[in-house]
Amino acid sequence: MQYAILSFFRNLETPLVNTLANTLSMLGEEGVMIFIMLIVYYVWDKRAGFCVLSSLIGAQVMTNTIKAIVRFPRPFTLHPDLLADRVETATGYSFPSGHTTGAAAFYPALARESGRRWAIVVAIVLSILIGLSRNMLRVHWPLDVIVGLFIGLVFSLALSRIVDRVYEDRDRRIAFSRLVAAGATAVALVLAVLLSLDTADRTAFSDLMKVLSLAGGAYAGCLLDIRHISFKVQRQPLKAMACIAIGMAGTLAIMAAKAIIPEPAYFIGAFVRYLLIGIWATGLLPLLATRIRLMETDSSGT
Repeated sequence: MQYAILSFFRNLETPLVNTLANTLSMLGEEGVMIFIMLIVYYVWDKRAGFCVLSSLIGAQVMTNTIKAIVRFPRPFTLHPDLLADRVETATGYSFPSGHTTGAAAFYPALARESGRRWAIVVAIVLSILIGLSRNMLRVHWPLDVIVGLFIGLVFSLALSRIVDRVYEDRDRRIAFSRLVAAGATAVALVLAVLLSLDTADRTAFSDLMKVLSLAGGAYAGCLLDIRHISFKVQRQPLKAMACIAIGMAGTLAIMAAKAIIPEPAYFIGAFVRYLLIGIWATGLLPLLATRIRLMETDSSGT
C-alpha cells in the first residue's frame, strides 16, 4: 500500500509540483530553522527561543534514536523505479521522517509561544505539508511521515510546556542546561569516536551524533549566557539585523569548515563543527554582541 501511495505521487509529478515539494522540504531543513531560531532568540523572546530549541532537539534526538534502532531502508533503495528527488537530504535510514519531525517540533512550538491559536493551526498544516513533500519526493514512506508528525507534535505542543516551567526558574534552567550539555556532548563524542573507528553503523548513527553535538553546544551556550552574559533581545532594527547577520555568517563559516577536514577525521570534525554551531549561536555570539554594543545585558540576571 505504501508503495502504491508513492507511485501515485510519482504520477502526479510536474515541474510545478516538483518545485513546490522541494520548497516545502527546504522548510524542514536545518539551515532554515537555524536562521529562524536566530531571529527568535536574538530579537523576539529568549524564553521562546529556549523552549522551541528544546522541542526541536528533543524530538530530533528521539527520531534519530529510533532510526538507529529500526534501520528501515528508504523507498528509493528498495524500489529504484520510484526515482526519488532531493536524495542528498536523505542521509540516514527512513523511519521516522526527520524533516517531518523537525517541522512538527519547530513550527507549532513557535506558534504556541505566540499565544495565537490560528498560528498553531497554520503551523500544524505547514508541518503536514512538509511531511507530504517528503512523500512526493519519494524519500520517505507514508508511515515515516505519520510517525514523525506524531513525535514532533508531542514535543511541540505537550512536552515543551515542561520546558516553559523549567525556564521560569533560573536555578532549574541552569541545572537543565548543564545536564543536557554534558550528557549530549559526552554521548556525541563517544559516537564520533566509534564512527571514526568504523565500529558503528555510519548510516544509523551519523545524524544522531550531529544532533547530540548541536545540543551539547547549544545548551553550553545557554549556560554561558545564564551565568555570565544575560543578554537582552535587540529590537532596534539595524542592530537586530547586524546580530542576525553575524550569527548566520559565523554559522555558515563553521559549516563550511567541512571542506578542510580530512576524510579520516570527518566524524570528529563533524562533532566539533556542530558543537561549535550550537555554542556560537546561543553563547558566543551574544558574548561578542554585548562586547561591541550590539546587545545590552540584563542587570537582573534573568
